[in-house]
Amino acid sequence: MDIRAAVRKAIQDMAQAPLPADDSASLFTGGVIDSFGLMDLMTNLEEILGVKVPDSELMPSRFETVDKIVAYFQARK
Repeated sequence: MDIRAAVRKAIQDMAQAPLPADDSASLFTGGVIDSFGLMDLMTNLEEILGVKVPDSELMPSRFETVDKIVAYFQARK
């Protein structure tokens, strides 16, 4: 499974609202996840993708969209 597919699946598994078709849309504004959900999502993605996200980097603005999440993990693979 590629990183984008893994990210979308992880978000869908815990989403509080439908995942937007546009990967550049805000997950927070759309109600898909909240700040608590972001922490759970990052924990799940760390396990799935084998990349540790330092607490100092866990900022909502960094992980606001699917595109931003994918770019973060691609840069660290």
